[in-house]
Amino acid sequence: MTLKEGDAAPDFTMPASQGRTVSLAALRGRPFVLYFYPKADTPGCTREACAFQEALPQLGRIGIEVIGVSKDKLRPIEKFAEKYGLKFPLASDAEAGVAEAYGVWVEKSMYGRKYMGMERSTFLIDKAGRIARIWPKVKVDGHAAEVMAAAQALK
Repeated sequence: MTLKEGDAAPDFTMPASQGRTVSLAALRGRPFVLYFYPKADTPGCTREACAFQEALPQLGRIGIEVIGVSKDKLRPIEKFAEKYGLKFPLASDAEAGVAEAYGVWVEKSMYGRKYMGMERSTFLIDKAGRIARIWPKVKVDGHAAEVMAAAQALK
C-alpha cells in the first residue's frame, strides 16, 4: 500500500446500491469511512457489513458516512444489501480501478494458486478529503468499534 495517512484520498465515482452513485466530490466537506471487502454475502464480509450497519446510528450522530466497496457487480451487491438490511451505500468497483488507486487490489495466494483480489482494508477520510486513518489487512471482529473510536477523534 503506497497511500499513507495525510495523503489526499484518490478520486472515485462508483455506482452503488439503491440506485445511488458515490463520489469523492459529493462527499467533500464531510468525513466518511470507505471500506473495501472481498465479496458480498460471504461470512467475513457479512459480519463486517452488519457491524458497520449496527454502528451507523452512532456514526451518523457524529456526521460520518459509511461506504462499502467490492468488485462485485451491482446485482449481487443489491441482494446482499437487501438480505441484511444494509442502509449505507455498497459500491461496485467492477474494474477494480478504485481498489488499485487505494492500493488494496493485491496478489493473493490460496492453496498455492496466485490470483488478484481485494484486501480487506478501511480508510477514514476527513472533511478535507485527506486520509486520516488506514486499517490494512482488517480483522473483522471489533473493527467497526475501532473505526468509530477513530472517527469520534476526528471531531
